[in-house]
Amino acid sequence: MQRDASISIAKAVAIILMVIGHTEYPGLLTSCLYTFHMPLFFITAGYFFSRRTASDPWNFCRKRFRGLYLPMVKWSLLWLLLHNMFHHLGVLNEAFGNWEGGVTHPYTLQETVRRLVQIFTSMSGYDEFMAGAFWFFRGLLVASLVFLVLFRLVDSAPGKKEEWHVAALICLGAVAFTAAHIYFKFKISTIPAGGWRETWGLFFFGIGVIYRRWEPFIGKRWPVALCCLLLICFAGTQHWSGMNNIGRYRDLWSLPLTGIAGFLMVHYASKVIAAREGWLKRLLVFIGDNTLYILVFHIISFKVVSLLKISYYGLDWRQIGSHMVIHDHQGDWFWILYSVAGVVLPLAGLVAARRLRDYLRRSILEARSSEELAQE
Repeated sequence: MQRDASISIAKAVAIILMVIGHTEYPGLLTSCLYTFHMPLFFITAGYFFSRRTASDPWNFCRKRFRGLYLPMVKWSLLWLLLHNMFHHLGVLNEAFGNWEGGVTHPYTLQETVRRLVQIFTSMSGYDEFMAGAFWFFRGLLVASLVFLVLFRLVDSAPGKKEEWHVAALICLGAVAFTAAHIYFKFKISTIPAGGWRETWGLFFFGIGVIYRRWEPFIGKRWPVALCCLLLICFAGTQHWSGMNNIGRYRDLWSLPLTGIAGFLMVHYASKVIAAREGWLKRLLVFIGDNTLYILVFHIISFKVVSLLKISYYGLDWRQIGSHMVIHDHQGDWFWILYSVAGVVLPLAGLVAARRLRDYLRRSILEARSSEELAQE
């Protein structure tokens, strides 16, 4: 059975849009993509959930922890260990490291240990200056595990139900919970940032289950994709919120609308690309299958372009510490270089690392073969 590459391509588009969003390009492009680019990840994750998945919960949990918790811990520890060294090199500095009112500084032993404990216990406390997108690991892990629990509870109730019926009830519950979240102004204290993103992640995860059921009826219809594109453009002009929303009643209908519309638009384009063999399909599938490395390394990759921008404009070299990119001359074409570097450099490093690994393995095998022949 031939693999359907459209979901991998959709994930590739999502990660590319995320990188573009982090270049801080001021304009309609950023306003548009922020209304739907993160829901794409949750919908594509929910697309593969089924009643069969729910019937084997421990296997599902094991895969989620292996694919989300362990990578988050591993890479958070790396940035934590390198944090003070980055300060010594100037890659992080207090002169240009101010971000949302928090000036970055070298960590004391007490701060390091506290953050170390938070990484393991709450998937937080990582160095937000190099791991600014790591909330996604926690968001998808919490959303998928809560969805699993709720799905099993609702599905076990008396009466015959289709998978998408159960998912729809969970989605309605997520919106209702968010409404209560806004009205009563409470936060989930056990989840960093209060659980806004995790609740919306639960909603969009369920949308993925629903979409899989109705996908044959939606099909590859360009008028639907065109209407979705127009809606996203309108949402951008109105500055509708994305998953980083601060909690407004408008979000209860606008975010589901733009999140679903963005997915339908991107998945239509992904299906068109997947139907044609060629370099573009192969490239996007490769990107979609390796989004983890772009998520982890795109911010540090921005520093290469920041060096170029500093040289081009004659800026203070300490602006290398700006987060996530240099803010001076915002709106120039450097956002394109940032976007390319944020995608290409992590993947280039991945390819180089894999080739080095394969070379070392071959060398070890050849050495062992030579020893065995010598012994004979």
